[in-house]
Amino acid sequence: MQRPRFLAFATGLAAAFATLAMPSAARADELQASFDNAFGTQLREPQSFEAIYTSSFEARIAALADPAQGRIGVAAIDLATGEEVMVLGDQLFPMASTSKIAIAGTYLEMVEQGRYSLTSEFPLMLPVRSAKYSSAKAPVTAGQYMPAIDLIEIMITRSSNPATDALLAAVGGPARVNDWIRRQGINNFSINRDIATLVRDDGEFNPASHIDPRDAATPRAMVRLLAGIYRGEFLSDQSRQVVLSAMGRTVTGKRRIPAHIPLEARVAHKTGSLNNTSSDIGIIETPDGRAIAIAIYVTGQGTKLAREQRIAAIARALYDGFAVKAQQNPTQNWTAAPYGTGG
Repeated sequence: MQRPRFLAFATGLAAAFATLAMPSAARADELQASFDNAFGTQLREPQSFEAIYTSSFEARIAALADPAQGRIGVAAIDLATGEEVMVLGDQLFPMASTSKIAIAGTYLEMVEQGRYSLTSEFPLMLPVRSAKYSSAKAPVTAGQYMPAIDLIEIMITRSSNPATDALLAAVGGPARVNDWIRRQGINNFSINRDIATLVRDDGEFNPASHIDPRDAATPRAMVRLLAGIYRGEFLSDQSRQVVLSAMGRTVTGKRRIPAHIPLEARVAHKTGSLNNTSSDIGIIETPDGRAIAIAIYVTGQGTKLAREQRIAAIARALYDGFAVKAQQNPTQNWTAAPYGTGG
């Protein structure tokens, strides 16, 4: 049984696939030029569509991620097969609230070290009204105390900013999160401000046409973060279950990655939203036992709804494309792949 809104998805795809009706050479020139000229990526030789996207699957994702109305970054890896797809995968995008997964990981490492516990209590950090850019750090005031496990829950499932800043303060600030990320071997990721400051000063730049290295990461870095957590490389099994279980209960972003994914698959994800940018990162567990790590960052596109529709279309195209790839390798033993259930 498919979700009823799949009909809307099919309508949206029709427009996206119109691009694919163009002659391949024209499509190549247009797509390559828009990527390289508009967004400063290094020119490649030879300048051909096939030189960058070597399969129809990759071409399909590239068409859906057409940056004509704003930058779109995509990274996805089938964790069973190792197949991956990248579109602007090494370009920085605003993380917004997708950074909260890294904050949770940093705190949970401290739990594993015995420095905190899941029942340690911290106060919500409530923003105090202040003018944009009036201070390096937006003022906050301490609110209700809550156990860390509850702070993690509402930080991920409901994207609570006061809960996030409570945990961010507990771990020692953005530098400690960046240190945890670096120690996992992940680059091109940087948290520079707490959420109160990030939200207060949002809108300084247009992310569709400007790359701000603050509070930004590449889609490739975020997929690596998801894969490492899912596979148990970065955290203990108990800690990874805390993160993945909360991601599975996320109530935000129903029109994003989960929107058109079949009901028999399981989605665990974390959304992000700021001025002119919407994002979603997550793990899709497929009925045949595979897991797909996905990071999609969309800027521009006119409206938030349009950005969400683009995320949903790309996520479904990735799901279908990786399914076809898996069917082409029927001898692969998915259940023996190096990852465990997300819980």
